[in-house]
Amino acid sequence: MAATQSDTPSNLNIANALTVLRLLAVPVFVFALLFEGGDNATSRLIAAGVFFAAIITDAFDGHLARRYDLVTDFGKLADPIADKALIGAALIGLSFLGELAWWITIVILVRELGITAMRFAVKKYGVMPAGRGGKIKTVVQTVAIGLYLLPLVEGTELFILGVMYLAVALTVLTGLDYVVDAYRLRKSSIATAA
Repeated sequence: MAATQSDTPSNLNIANALTVLRLLAVPVFVFALLFEGGDNATSRLIAAGVFFAAIITDAFDGHLARRYDLVTDFGKLADPIADKALIGAALIGLSFLGELAWWITIVILVRELGITAMRFAVKKYGVMPAGRGGKIKTVVQTVAIGLYLLPLVEGTELFILGVMYLAVALTVLTGLDYVVDAYRLRKSSIATAA
């Protein structure tokens, strides 16, 4: 039976509202991070708080959308944009402050944007769901960025750098996995169609 207009969830729902809140949090986060050149401990705590609150909304919006059948085209488009905007703003802000090497920011952003573009490119062959490695990568990236945001005590720099290097390694490795998966998906789809 064909879906009726009433079967389509409205864009005005709690899952999409959380996604929009995450997008709106990005400029607030950037302002708090860069306030007084990033040297104000209070504003750094605020930046970290906004960052973690936004990450929590990311965990909830997708869950709510799937559980209560609130998945919309707007949500499918806006959710990854909000994720990339938040992570990208954090990485670029930290590099701008001189706290994070630019090469780390560039490697992570190129991978994130490249995989997103690749997913759209292979969409005609099938959907590439997020794998377990990708989810672990996201958690480690989030923890690494969070550690950089917090005004932590001296002597923790090496530990924080190690967590960030782990995040970079997972970012690259899971990116390669996605490329292999995309190739297999395309090859399988072409073979099935032949």
